[in-house]
Amino acid sequence: MSVYEAIRVRRDVRAEFTGELVDDATLWRILEAAHRAPSVGNSQPWDFVVVRDPSTLRKFADHVADKRVEFRASLPPERAATFDPIKIEGITESGTGIVVSYDHGRGGPQVLGRASVPETGVYSAVLAIQNLWLAATAEEVGVGWVSFYDPEFLADLVALPEGIQPVAWLCVGPIDELQQIPDLERFGWRGRRPLQEAVHLETYRA
Repeated sequence: MSVYEAIRVRRDVRAEFTGELVDDATLWRILEAAHRAPSVGNSQPWDFVVVRDPSTLRKFADHVADKRVEFRASLPPERAATFDPIKIEGITESGTGIVVSYDHGRGGPQVLGRASVPETGVYSAVLAIQNLWLAATAEEVGVGWVSFYDPEFLADLVALPEGIQPVAWLCVGPIDELQQIPDLERFGWRGRRPLQEAVHLETYRA
């Protein structure tokens, strides 16, 4: 699969996991791809916590379910009705969670390229996630990014050291299929902007 094809067919997977575990060899190839991501000052500020204990998966799934209820309660009725059928996670179904964390201290106090834009550290961790996601897509493995959680809860759940922040919980596992249309488009939450609306020449406003 070409990188362009992987970008085109990549989906945020929720309901398509088979329930089988991704095999270790494939998992390590995917993690290797993530670890080869570019990073500011070559700081490599990420770590990957692989979670497969069913009790831990269940605890996190229950926490996410509570956060879903909170989010729904904040929506106006028409948006709540649109949100109701959208599945937001596949934590237990995937059988494997990968918690991607960020260490601001990695690389020492002077990280080349981060001095004036400190956010480039977290951006680097997100680049690792993108690498992981595209590699998984090429391997026909699904990935779902779960973001309905309290960071403190997740940090405690996987025993992140003080100062290490969670960036993402990724559900990773074999899938039956990839949806042709992303879920949020299929269920009417929000469509994709045309490229022409996102590209600006010379300045943002003409």
